Amino acid sequence: MDNYWLAVIWSLMPTVVVSAIFFFVLRSVVRADRTERREYARIEAEERAKRGLPPVADAK
Repeated sequence: MDNYWLAVIWSLMPTVVVSAIFFFVLRSVVRADRTERREYARIEAEERAKRGLPPVADAK
């Protein structure tokens, strides 16, 4: 019975590890995109302020 559970753990471990890696990679991509959009909006707001244009209304 002990070998059975060890075999179950060893057979499920690759799936769990790959899933965890996929989760963290996808999470970092989403966070990077969010940060990039925030910075782009900040830069655009600064440039619009320099030119004396009104701020863009958020479409949220």
